[in-house]
Amino acid sequence: MYIMFIDESGTPPPPNKKNTKYFVLGAIIIPELKWHSIARDLRLLKQQYCVSGEIKWRFFSPNNNKPNNSLVHLTTHERFSFRDELCSLITKYKSIKLMSVVANTDKYYERASINKPDNVYHLAYKQLMERFQYYLQDLSRTNGIEANGVIVCDHRNSQNDMSLRTLHQKLISGEDGYQSKFTRLIEGLFIAPSHMSVGIQLADIIAGAMFRWYEKDDSKVFDKIKNSFRRSESGDIWGYGIVACDRKLSDAESG
Repeated sequence: MYIMFIDESGTPPPPNKKNTKYFVLGAIIIPELKWHSIARDLRLLKQQYCVSGEIKWRFFSPNNNKPNNSLVHLTTHERFSFRDELCSLITKYKSIKLMSVVANTDKYYERASINKPDNVYHLAYKQLMERFQYYLQDLSRTNGIEANGVIVCDHRNSQNDMSLRTLHQKLISGEDGYQSKFTRLIEGLFIAPSHMSVGIQLADIIAGAMFRWYEKDDSKVFDKIKNSFRRSESGDIWGYGIVACDRKLSDAESG
């Protein structure tokens, strides 16, 4: 069994009211047999830095000293060091893969079917769900196993959660009038508060790194985790591990 944990960075804006250009979904795919290992590694790393609360991308900002920031006791250097070690933890196991959808909201709203923020989120989610299905198909074919998966998303609010669950169920069951293409996914969508989920907290790091790269043109953190993104047999990341209208070169590649 493979579990894909999903979190977002940014908020899909209404049409013509865009504070940021991009909305990002980040995902980490953890085989069930590796979950205990990565949960243990995260627990030990948090103990090393005396971090007792939830980990979120925004907490690493040197200017974030709010009381709810679990890293508030760390210096800027210590925060960045902790973040680097989190990246090493994420990339430690070869069987753990990363994926992301980077939605250029201007281009998304050019589609006739996209006219509100929920549509932006749902299209990005569907694109990520499709890549998870393809990944499971690849595993099943190359390893000769029955590779199935489930999806766990971060809790937003009850209305958004129900809307996403409904979309997920329609895609799984083929209720949109077409035969379901998601034959490797089982059960409905699981939704959990991020502070109670190891996987969602790690997915937040992936989403944050991707958003930072695209919105701020800063790929330093992406470069530390890029080798764990799903790729084609020839090594292509685009359309496999990353779905984005705008293709970019990271600092490491352009340098």
